[in-house]
Amino acid sequence: MMEEEKVISGFNPALLRRLLQFVAPHKWKAIIAVAALLVATAGELSIPIVIQRTVDEYLVRSYVRISETGAESADLDSLRLDDADIRIDGHIYVNTSRLVDVTGLERERLTDAGILSEEQFFVVGLNDARVQGIVTQHDELFTRSADHASIRSSDLGLIEPDDRRLLRAPDIDGITRMALFFLIVLVAVLSLSFTQVYLLALTGQGIMKDMRLALFKHVTHQSLDYLNRNPVGKMVTRVTNDVETINELFQNVLSNLIRDMARMIGVVIALFILSRRLGTVTLLTLPPVVVAFAFFRVRAREAFRNVRVWVSRVNTFLNEHLSGMGVVQMFVTERRAAERFEQDNEALMKANLGEMYVMATFRPLVDLLSNVSIAVIIYFGASFFSRGLVSLGIVIAYINYVRLFYQPVMSISEQFTILQSAMAGGERVFQILDEKDEIADTGTGTMPQPVRGEVVFDNVVFAYKPGEIVIRNLSFRIAAGETVAVVGYTGAGKTTIANLLTRMWDIQEGSIRIDGTDIRSVPLAQLRTTVQPIQQDVFLFNETVSENIRLGADFTDDRIRDVSRIVQAEKFITQLPEGFDSVLNEGATNISTGQRQLLSFARVLAHDPRIIIMDEATANIDTETEQLIQKAMLKLMEGRTSLVIAHRLSTIRHADRILVLSHGQLVEQGTHDELIGHRGLYYNLYRLQYQDEPGSG
Repeated sequence: MMEEEKVISGFNPALLRRLLQFVAPHKWKAIIAVAALLVATAGELSIPIVIQRTVDEYLVRSYVRISETGAESADLDSLRLDDADIRIDGHIYVNTSRLVDVTGLERERLTDAGILSEEQFFVVGLNDARVQGIVTQHDELFTRSADHASIRSSDLGLIEPDDRRLLRAPDIDGITRMALFFLIVLVAVLSLSFTQVYLLALTGQGIMKDMRLALFKHVTHQSLDYLNRNPVGKMVTRVTNDVETINELFQNVLSNLIRDMARMIGVVIALFILSRRLGTVTLLTLPPVVVAFAFFRVRAREAFRNVRVWVSRVNTFLNEHLSGMGVVQMFVTERRAAERFEQDNEALMKANLGEMYVMATFRPLVDLLSNVSIAVIIYFGASFFSRGLVSLGIVIAYINYVRLFYQPVMSISEQFTILQSAMAGGERVFQILDEKDEIADTGTGTMPQPVRGEVVFDNVVFAYKPGEIVIRNLSFRIAAGETVAVVGYTGAGKTTIANLLTRMWDIQEGSIRIDGTDIRSVPLAQLRTTVQPIQQDVFLFNETVSENIRLGADFTDDRIRDVSRIVQAEKFITQLPEGFDSVLNEGATNISTGQRQLLSFARVLAHDPRIIIMDEATANIDTETEQLIQKAMLKLMEGRTSLVIAHRLSTIRHADRILVLSHGQLVEQGTHDELIGHRGLYYNLYRLQYQDEPGSG
C-alpha cells in the first residue's frame, strides 16, 4: 500500500529542538544570519520614519506661535517647551510636529486663551546676509529678532520664487541629507539581506549535508532484516525529499517567519510611538485580519495536504507503470492504465484547483482589508491633521507602515503550510534515525594472524522471526583451504548459512568460529574483510569497471589488470569502448550476466579474503559461459577456504566435501561419489536434475 504524504497538525517544539541539534555545527553562521535579518528588518522599519522626518522637518516645515504673555507655567509645561525653541518678539515658535501629543481639549483651551495661535508660521535664521536682505525688503511681512525671523505660512506666496527658494535653502539641504541617509539605509538593508540569505543558504545546505550523511550512515549499519522491511523508495525519499523540506524550513520558512513577525511587531510599536491616537484607530482595523488568517490556516492545511496526497499517488502510478510498461503492453492493458491515470490526474487537478481557490480567496481579502485600513487612516489622519493632532509626515508614515504590516500576512499564511510539511519531513527523518536494528559491532578481540580459514558451526540455531526456526542445531567443520559445497531444496537454509557466517544476521544459539575465535568477538570490519561472498545477483555500481573492482580501495591499475586476467575477465573488459575506464550503466545492462559474474570474481580476488562464499554464483549462466566461469572459480578458490552454495550440481562435483541440508539440518555429507552411492537426498537431487541426460544413471 502506498505511503501517503504526512502533514502533521501543527508546530512541534520538541521536533524543532531535535532539528536545531543539526544547526549546532553551523550556529555562528545562523546567529550572524539572524542578526543581519533583524538589523535589515529594523532598517526597513526606519524608512517610513525617515520619510516622516523629511516631510515634517523640511518639506512642510511649519511652526505655531505661543504667547508667553498671560501664560502660566503649567500651560507652558503642558506644551513641553525647551530651550531649543525659538523666541521672537515675546513669542515662542514651536515646530508643529512637536505638539501632536497635546490633547485636543488642551489645544482648544490654550487657543481660546490666546496662548496658542491658530495660524501656521515659517521661521528662518538670519545668519546669511542674503536672507537678511530678503527679510528687510519684506519687513512688513516678517517679525524678527536678532537671530530669527518669522512669517505667516500664508504670506510666503507673496515673496518672489527665487527669494522663497533662498529662504528654504536649509530645508533643501536637509532634504538632500535625508535622501543620502535614505540611500545609505537602502544599501545597508540590501547588503544585510544578501548576507542573511547567503549565510542561511550555507547553513541550510550544511544541515542537509549533515542530515543526509547521518541518514546514510545510519542505514548502512542496519541489519538485513531492517533493510528488507523498508522499501528502497522509502529510504531514498527520506534522504532526498524529506531532507529537502527541512532545508526549506531553515533556509526560507524560519527566516521569513522571524522577519515577518519582527516586521509586524515593529510596525505596531512604531505606530504607537508616532501617534497613540492614530495607532489605536489603526489597531481596531486588524481583528478581521486575525479572523481571516485563522480561517485560511485551516482551509489551506486541508488543501495543501490533499495536493500532496494526490501528487504522491500520481508519482507512484507513473513510476510503477513506466517501469512496468513491458507488462502493460504485453497484456494489452494500455486503455485501463490510461483510464486509471486519467482519474488520478483529474483528482490531482481538482486538488490543485482547491488550493488555488483558497489562495485566490485569501489574497484579495487581504488586499481589501489592507485598503480598508489605509482608507480609515486617511480619513482619521486627515481629521487629526486638520486639528493639529498629527503631522502630515505621520499620516504618510502610517500609510507606509500599514502596507508593511499587511505584506507579511500573506507570507506567514503561505509559510505555515510549508512549515507543517517540513515538520512532517523532520518527523519522518527522525523516525528513521530512531529505528535501530543493527548487528552489534561490539567485538574487541581479533582472529589469530595470519588467518588460516577454518570455519566451525557448533549447534547453531537461527530464526528470522521468533518461533520460525530456519537453522536447527547445525554443526559442521570446514578445514582451512577446503572447498565445501552446500546443497538442498529451496528453503533448506543454504543462503542463511552465508548470511550467518558474515554476520548479516546474528544467531540465537550456538556459536560460529573462525580459527577457533567466535565471530561475535571480532569487529565487523575485520570479519567482513576475512569473509566475502559472491552473490547470485551481482550488484555493480554506475561507475567505471576498475572502480567496481576497487570499491574505493587503493589498488594499482596493474593489480586490477592482474586479477581481471586471472578470473578470465580481461579479454571482454579490453573490448569495451573505454576498457577499464568504461562506465557501466545502471544495473550494468551494457554487459552480459556472465561478464557481471566475472567482474564480481575480480572484485573478490582483488580484496583477497581468506574465506569466500559463492552463493548461487552460476545459477543464471548458460552452459558455454559456465565453462569460462568454472576456470575463474578454480583460480579464485585456489589456496582459500571456499563455501559454495549451488543448485546446479555440476558445479560442485569436484568439491572436497558436500553438505546436504534439509529444513535447516545437516542430513548428509561426503564427496560427490560417496553421496551418490549412499542414494539419499543428494542422490534424489542429482537424479531429478540430470535424469534426462544420457548416461546420468
